[in-house]
Amino acid sequence: MARFSKNSLFSSDIAIDLGTSNTLVYVRGKGVIVSEPSVVAVNDKTNQVVAVGQGAKNMLGKTPPHIRTVRPLSHGVISDFEVTEELLTYLINKAQGGRARLFGPRVVIGVPTGVTNVQSRAVRDAAMNAGAREALILEEPVAGAIGAKLPVHEAVGTMVLDIGGGTTDIAVIALSGSVAAKSSQVAGDRFNENIIDFVRSEFKLGIGERTAEEVKILAGAVTPLSETLSRAVRGRDLATGLPREVLVTDAHVREALAPSLDALMDAMKEVIEATPPELLSDVLERGVTVFGGGALLRGLPQVFAKMLGVPVRVAPDPLTSVVRGAGVVTENPEPYADFFINEEDILSEA
Repeated sequence: MARFSKNSLFSSDIAIDLGTSNTLVYVRGKGVIVSEPSVVAVNDKTNQVVAVGQGAKNMLGKTPPHIRTVRPLSHGVISDFEVTEELLTYLINKAQGGRARLFGPRVVIGVPTGVTNVQSRAVRDAAMNAGAREALILEEPVAGAIGAKLPVHEAVGTMVLDIGGGTTDIAVIALSGSVAAKSSQVAGDRFNENIIDFVRSEFKLGIGERTAEEVKILAGAVTPLSETLSRAVRGRDLATGLPREVLVTDAHVREALAPSLDALMDAMKEVIEATPPELLSDVLERGVTVFGGGALLRGLPQVFAKMLGVPVRVAPDPLTSVVRGAGVVTENPEPYADFFINEEDILSEA
């Protein structure tokens, strides 16, 4: 059972959606106040942090050799502990307005489904080293379901799909627990890779990750649209090595993303097959709620609804569902104690 300290009067309790692509921060009583890319720029000559968040992302692909732009999380878990600690320190200080507090904040952090105890402990330790007095770890699909105001405590099956940057988490939740769950690495970053590979194959043009993300956002659609969406893309001609521009349409994006959507559908079917029949009947009636950045991909709910044969809806403000749900938990953690990844288990694997 998690233990909850009582020093919130002397600090601002904080919820963090620690994402591979973006990190959002919720401050108790204020709402979501920080949304920054999960990127840190480091000077290898001085071993100093040059920029964090949007400032570091603006440097991607544009830095001299001695400055590295690092994404310290890979598929939703820490791949560079020290840089993650720097990122969390920056975010916690920014959330507290840069003011020193008598006590550090209690922090509730969302992590992907199925992370190991070692990975969970790494998140907890990074938060504690960054200044938190207490760090509670919550699975992201649960946090998103809470943020979407779904009945997570009731004896009904609630199915959610959280499509983030590094992972997609799928879960069926009932009676304060995940009954069936799966995490897939097919997510927003994989979509970007699909677009890069397609442009390389179809147009013999090399483009970067930022350009692919822009194409996904501005021209991405997984169902045919009444009006064609397009995006002019500049890159390096693979034959001549010179700059060249091509026009990428929503039809191109649809073709590029098709294999990844099939993989996501297979993962959803696995979760459905592992769900008890009584809860499955609830899912058939209530449908699936989608949140995360991938939920904004045009036509995605309609495609999944057709393939699964159940209603699929996008949560209100899907980009902030996870951090808002974690924020609800900071207001009153006790009713959600069964959802926390057990601290004793984390410490036992240390």
